[in-house]
Amino acid sequence: MLAEIKALAQTLTPRLIEIRRHLHAHPELSGQEYQTAAYVAGVLSSCGLRVRESVGKTGVLADLDGQNDKSGLLAIRTDMDALPITEKAPLDFASRHPGVMHACGHDIHTTLGLGTAMVLSQLPQPPAGKIRFLFQPAEEIAQGASWMIQDGVMGDVGAVLGVHVFPSIPAETVGIRYGALTAAADDLEIFIQGESGHGARPHEAVDAIWIAAQVITALQQAISRTQNPLRPLVLTIGQISGGRAPNVIADQARLAGTVRSLHPETHARLPQWIEGIVAHICGAYGAQYEINYRRGVPSVQNDPRLTKLLEEVSREAWGNERVEIIPEPSLGAEDFALYLQHAPGAMFRLGVGFQDRTNPPLHHPQFEADERAIYTGVVTLAAAAWRYWDSV
Repeated sequence: MLAEIKALAQTLTPRLIEIRRHLHAHPELSGQEYQTAAYVAGVLSSCGLRVRESVGKTGVLADLDGQNDKSGLLAIRTDMDALPITEKAPLDFASRHPGVMHACGHDIHTTLGLGTAMVLSQLPQPPAGKIRFLFQPAEEIAQGASWMIQDGVMGDVGAVLGVHVFPSIPAETVGIRYGALTAAADDLEIFIQGESGHGARPHEAVDAIWIAAQVITALQQAISRTQNPLRPLVLTIGQISGGRAPNVIADQARLAGTVRSLHPETHARLPQWIEGIVAHICGAYGAQYEINYRRGVPSVQNDPRLTKLLEEVSREAWGNERVEIIPEPSLGAEDFALYLQHAPGAMFRLGVGFQDRTNPPLHHPQFEADERAIYTGVVTLAAAAWRYWDSV
């Protein structure tokens, strides 16, 4: 069946490149993917799939029946949203929406989902079991997966596959990662309440800005002395504000940042660990504090059986030289992890890097993708979906 999948994907590739370029030229922000969703639904309907729109607010769901009534579904998830970035890549099909750009490759992802649906629906015989295609909104704000799940898309799903492009991997190469692929990502906000006073008499006040500086320093230093160095943890304070005038001791300061971790045990105790440090410093200098710690998305932990399936299919399709075992996880976040709370799953990296030039990273205004990767991604997903049912 792999040869038939490859042949069909090759025939469809010019159409898929057209689809990708249309999506790239018409990006939409998280939660605003109305035209993208309508376009996606139209393509899926033309393939004969059962399509539901307005799932997870602006998402799309499509089901493809299998040859028999095997229990459960295999889900394939791709995301659709763009970023608030002004495109600077010199492309004929560059974004036509000022200040909005597909800088994370979600236009490629959506195209891969559509291409996989097109291939599987046009094969001489359908897969042995049912396939559910999830076209998700709002991944960039880590909300879309929860919206989709709340609308019941994971009902009867036995496994889920995902993909993300990566410019540091050459195009036509598949990246496989066993275990943790991405980090858990949480939001942190700390308010420090001191007492204002004259800038010339700091001993009569409680300086919230100075205390905030102690908190930032202590948090960074404490990572190296209280956390297991074999379990990565990154805490970044990206915003700090406070004070009313240059000659007035600040009575308030606000810190905001992100906390990234890989291991569930570390992730579970982070709020208590952070509050212990903040409470100690504020107590020592007479300040009050308030902490808002918001859980974001957990770490993507790839299921070993499904990861092995992706690796075996990729090696059979492309040869060992085009399959890269990724040695380290990323501390980036991915709300694909939320689906894994309902079914085992695995996500692979799809190389989109040009081999003859420097490749800007994801979320960069000059990000580009080598479109040869589309064929590679569609074949890999379609072959994995077909093969999945042999092991169920």
